[in-house]
Amino acid sequence: MKKLTAVAFAATLTLALAAPAAAEEGTITVAASPTPHAQILEAAAPLLEEKGWKLDVVEFTDYVQPNLVVDSGEMDANYFQHIPYLESFNEEQGTSLVNAGGIHYEPFGIYPGTKSSIEELEEGDVIAVPNDTTNEARALLLLQDNGLIKLADGAGLTATVNDIEENSLNLEILELEAAQVSKYTAEAALVVLNGNYALDAGFSVGKDAIAYESSDSEAAKTYVNVIAVKEGNENNEGIKALVEVLKSDEIKDYINETFDGAVIPFEDEAADAAEDAQAAAEEAASEAAEAETETEAE
Repeated sequence: MKKLTAVAFAATLTLALAAPAAAEEGTITVAASPTPHAQILEAAAPLLEEKGWKLDVVEFTDYVQPNLVVDSGEMDANYFQHIPYLESFNEEQGTSLVNAGGIHYEPFGIYPGTKSSIEELEEGDVIAVPNDTTNEARALLLLQDNGLIKLADGAGLTATVNDIEENSLNLEILELEAAQVSKYTAEAALVVLNGNYALDAGFSVGKDAIAYESSDSEAAKTYVNVIAVKEGNENNEGIKALVEVLKSDEIKDYINETFDGAVIPFEDEAADAAEDAQAAAEEAASEAAEAETETEAE
């Protein structure tokens, strides 16, 4: 798959940026990162078509434009980011984007560069990390979890290199735009990558990661990748259909079979419980209505 600033799926998905996003009834336009988001959407397209919705996907390789085109109304939704990044972007850019549904989780990992293990690190070695606010903090927390640095108490999801209090090997933390980190494996001892950029670079979490976030950790909830829309559009029928398909068993199976542990379907227990409660309430109401009808008939 070609990786351009904006590429549409020809054949099954059609680009429709010339008109406003909602101009064609039955069409949902989504801005997405190439891997794995656009791939997952491509798998979802036939299922959406069965529900009467056509899916138009445009690929972006940066983390800014996908939010801007949704906030402007040029596109209906995007699929590329986790909630902390979405919230940070809204605060910094003045946008009004909201989470319409959590779809998957990508374990953040440390990958080999010129060194193949943490034990091989030497004084002054370079470790490349993403430089955007939430992903840099996530990378630094992973380095801390593996004993390479110690951050100031309370730094958490806002941590930057300025919060590093202990660095026994005097490691140089090289801050780069997220898409560039994987390109520094020949210069950096280790690189810390977002899941989609690890996939783009040909890495497998299960086979290549030196260390990564566990799938049963709080990070799964914190960093779930979501469908984002402009506030007020989260209950649109097309968006609800899109989220329903992306959370279906068919797409969960596709994710598990395709990405070798680098992408994990997100199980929203609270949402599932709410759906079960709603279904139970609807069933109870239906039974009550039937009973009342039978009583009146007697």
